[in-house]
Amino acid sequence: MPQPPPIRSTASQRPRPDASMSLLTNVMDHSLDDGYAEAAARREAEGKQGLPRTVSAKLWLAVGLVLTTVVVTIGAAETRIAAPTVAKERQELIDRIESETAAADELEDNVDALRDEVGDRQRKVLPKQSGGKGELVALLAGATEVQGPGVKLVVDDAEDAGGGGGGGGPRESNGFSNTGRVRDRDMQRVINGLWQSGAEAIAINGQRLTALSAIRAAGDAILVDNRPLVPPYTVLAVGDGPRLRATFESSADGQYLKVLQENYDIRVRTSLQDEMRLPVAPSLIVRSAEPYAGAADKNDTDTGKGTS
Repeated sequence: MPQPPPIRSTASQRPRPDASMSLLTNVMDHSLDDGYAEAAARREAEGKQGLPRTVSAKLWLAVGLVLTTVVVTIGAAETRIAAPTVAKERQELIDRIESETAAADELEDNVDALRDEVGDRQRKVLPKQSGGKGELVALLAGATEVQGPGVKLVVDDAEDAGGGGGGGGPRESNGFSNTGRVRDRDMQRVINGLWQSGAEAIAINGQRLTALSAIRAAGDAILVDNRPLVPPYTVLAVGDGPRLRATFESSADGQYLKVLQENYDIRVRTSLQDEMRLPVAPSLIVRSAEPYAGAADKNDTDTGKGTS
């Protein structure tokens, strides 16, 4: 009886499960350490042929230090060489500044001398050119000294100049925040009030005022004809002392000063003086006006009085 053919096993012919993952198999079979080992061996071979790394680093550091030393040495040498030249230029500049300063001082002295000379000549000519009112014109222009009785008025800031008095006063309306300090507007009202009350001549802190004097402010300072004044402000007014004092205190400007004294603690002292001396004005400005030749005819024509 014939035997059936043997059954072939298909197990040996079954493909491996990792047959499709050759790349992973290669990575697992051949570790990356082999590549690192090869690179390490190559570096070791190169190191034996050249200098060690530590020796090379020290060599470069030494070269850098040498270059730095050379640069610093050259800079110091150049500075030492240039030092005398710099000192010489500096001394020349100082000498030039001193020379120009001396020249400016000399020019300023010449200007003051010429100004005084012009003032003296104006004062001499003024009485002659004023008709019969030479003394009055010279008085108003501050061309002559004034001596006589009058009123002495001292106005000073409050002891606590940073504090103000009660609200609603005239100084808040002018935008003043430091109401305890004397302002240029205050002095303007005082001086105008004294003029209106009959003062013949007035001076503030020894500076003579004229009809052309200006009282202004520059920050917290008060300027009289562009000259700064500091408190206390001493006002000398020549005239009939008792009448001048009474008239001023009863005037609107005198009442204004009283309000400042009562509400803002501004210090005011008034006294009568039997004898005062006021100097001449520091700068004399003389102005004259002459009638225009055709002014009369023009006015007649404008008013209908001219001939047609």
